[in-house]
Amino acid sequence: MTASRISSRIRRIKPSPSAAAAERFAALRREGRDIINLAIGEPDFDTPAHIRQAGCDAIERGETRYTPVAGTLALRQAIAAKLKRENGLDYSPRDIIVTCGAKHALFNALSVTVEEGMEVIIPAPFWVSYPDMVLACDGTPVIVQCREEDDFRLTPEALEAAITPKTRWLVFNSPTNPTGTTYTPAQLRALADVLMRHPQVMVLTDDIYEHIRFDDVEAQHLLVIEPALRDRTLLVNGVSKTYAMTGWRIGYAAGPEDIIGALDMLQSQSTSGVSSMSQAAAVVALNSAPTFLPEWVATYRKRRDTAVRLLNEIPGIRARAPGGAFYLYPHCGGLIGKRTPAGKVLETDNDVVIHFLEAGGVMVLAGTAYGLSPYFRMSTATSVEQIEEGCRRIAAAVAELS
Repeated sequence: MTASRISSRIRRIKPSPSAAAAERFAALRREGRDIINLAIGEPDFDTPAHIRQAGCDAIERGETRYTPVAGTLALRQAIAAKLKRENGLDYSPRDIIVTCGAKHALFNALSVTVEEGMEVIIPAPFWVSYPDMVLACDGTPVIVQCREEDDFRLTPEALEAAITPKTRWLVFNSPTNPTGTTYTPAQLRALADVLMRHPQVMVLTDDIYEHIRFDDVEAQHLLVIEPALRDRTLLVNGVSKTYAMTGWRIGYAAGPEDIIGALDMLQSQSTSGVSSMSQAAAVVALNSAPTFLPEWVATYRKRRDTAVRLLNEIPGIRARAPGGAFYLYPHCGGLIGKRTPAGKVLETDNDVVIHFLEAGGVMVLAGTAYGLSPYFRMSTATSVEQIEEGCRRIAAAVAELS
């Protein structure tokens, strides 16, 4: 047998379940199947008109050439102003790098800081890409289970127990994908106290859902709670969720000079600078008041409330109302052990979601992919009508079980 031509760091990771779900959805639609897609975490709103126009204007001005690797000065200035205005954090443009989406920033950050034998703490349920990014960078993911009774929050006790001399990073996402969990200032303070006792641990904050919140708690960044963590924190964000700009591919990172410099070096030898017209649109997005956002958040809240109510009416399913993002993470343990009309016993949450797809034409994602079972992730980034129909179909599929 010939040796694989694919490197071990690639062979140890898995394809993204979200991407696989999108491909499966497209394939079923091509086959003529009527599928309700509640799997993809992408706003269904259009990018606001003034932002779209800014991209078009940049093209007409001839802004179609290479940009600096770290991003245009105008965009890095806009990001710095945003961080000051919205988060109370002072960063200069030289402390910021623009990336091809927040995912790019996260992967590159791990690439320039993680080596074999280093550990990265990842609270579960987690965004599916975190562990595989760590594995691709030769690190070891340390998965910390966060219980539903704690609203899926990372507790200071669990964080303390997970830290070892090998710990390099804590990945911290709030509001979270897939649970929508948010943190109060007091809860952030308790986590910061643990981190202050372990100066070798750096913090990678994924803030991509920061403005999609439904709770009444004042949102504060971890670095506002504990400024002393700044020299070992990399803040990652982007415009995809807040501004419905997923396809524009604009993310960014702000942090210590050495890490930003290393990110610039890696990016210069890989992707180079991000699309020039996308950067021009992002400048307008960040520099203009998001007047559309309250209406969008109110719509997301209505969708959340509708889905929670309907799911909790289905025997065997339990759904909690999250504090942010546009996902639900319902418990489906009451369906484990049930039998389909064809005689198939549902043994895992993956079996459950396959039954929803095959019997009901509804696509959701199994909790196994997010590190905590038996649950499934449902996206509410779609219309109330689609959510109602999807829940009706799930209820019908559950009613078939014995």
